[in-house]
Amino acid sequence: MGRVDVSGDATEGTRTAGLVRAAAREGRIVRRRTTLDELKALLGPPSQEVSAQEGWQQRIRLIYPGVEAVFVRDSWRTAPPILLYVTAGDHGVEWQDSLVVLRDRQDLERLDSFWGLEGVSVAALDLRNEVEELARLTFNTATVWPEASRLPPGFDPQALLQQGQNPGLGVRGLHAEGIDGRGIGLAIIDQPLVRDHREYAHRMARYGDLGVEGFPPQMHGPAVASIAVGKMCGVAPRAALHYYAEMWGMRDRQTCRPYREVVESILAGNRGAAGDQRIRVVSISTGMFSQWEDYAEWQEALARAAAQGVLVVTCDPDWLQYGTLQRKESADPDDPAGYVRGLYSTPHDVLYVPAANRTIAGREGPEAYTYDRTGGMSWAAPYLAGLAVLAFQINPELDPAVIVRLWQETATKTEVGPVVSPTAFLAAVRTAQASASAGRVDEQ
Repeated sequence: MGRVDVSGDATEGTRTAGLVRAAAREGRIVRRRTTLDELKALLGPPSQEVSAQEGWQQRIRLIYPGVEAVFVRDSWRTAPPILLYVTAGDHGVEWQDSLVVLRDRQDLERLDSFWGLEGVSVAALDLRNEVEELARLTFNTATVWPEASRLPPGFDPQALLQQGQNPGLGVRGLHAEGIDGRGIGLAIIDQPLVRDHREYAHRMARYGDLGVEGFPPQMHGPAVASIAVGKMCGVAPRAALHYYAEMWGMRDRQTCRPYREVVESILAGNRGAAGDQRIRVVSISTGMFSQWEDYAEWQEALARAAAQGVLVVTCDPDWLQYGTLQRKESADPDDPAGYVRGLYSTPHDVLYVPAANRTIAGREGPEAYTYDRTGGMSWAAPYLAGLAVLAFQINPELDPAVIVRLWQETATKTEVGPVVSPTAFLAAVRTAQASASAGRVDEQ
């Protein structure tokens, strides 16, 4: 790939943006295939290069006049950073193909685990000996696979997508008993949704834009909503979903204030509300509150919510230090021993929650799904929020603090550590309800 001459009469930014758009249309740069060094060879040294660690991934931004390109790679791997996305001027980038087509094994090895094979065609590859690569790469319903004879023996993507819909740990057995979240309102604050997705469209009680009207659906919101209330994937599939859409990174500074304001508006709206219009659980899949401004005010809002019988579930370790689990694909998803610790976990976590090797709603359309290999705290939070909804269905008078305590007290002890036990947890909720009822009778 030769370097392009950027000389001419137009401004440098306009020239560079035009070169990138042309290279994308002509297939000289391709998402998920082009490496950082290849883009530098095309455009020359960037004006600025910024590297940051995000979880287990390294992200590198190359900034040119009129162009910004973001590259990503798994930190534990030696593969070169590959292009995740690029912006060029005001007109965007039109790619030669909407589907990323892998040419060879080298392309496969370069893929990062998080985005993996989403929207990627591997139809031209022989994957029979790529068991390890396929075990680390997320895929979705848009992934194009080779014929079965060129896949590893027993590897069935469609079967994994279907099996991964099961929330696991006995949750579907609870649904069969009628413990499915009916009559309880759950609020989620997250990124814009595919509002008509088959997983949760039927449960939508409200949808509010927090300054993001017109933004396209993002990957995060559909996943979180499906884990909490999804028809097939959800822990509480009959709960009413009250959704508040926002976009992270739009604010100049990180502050707890916007989240506090939403929680306070929920508490105000609960006055006089009945049934599933009254929100009992709020799920927020972020955990940086203690590092942001207005943290003291945020804690005060949490205390007011608890006093009004509302549990706010977040990923903040100052609230609850829990970690993620990854399913063993060959194991029974209802067996607590069928999980290993996920990427987002430590040996000191007080509770472990399923998050990886599971199916979530995708952002591509109403019937899109993703089989997520990595998972994260963002997926564990709505799982716990769904369990809290089930608890409030059984006992609407339950103290939110009791829910958090019972998660820990009823956890199943495994070699991994304490794994959340939905069945034991809700049995304890029933016991707490019976004890409270007996106490009221004695008082009379």
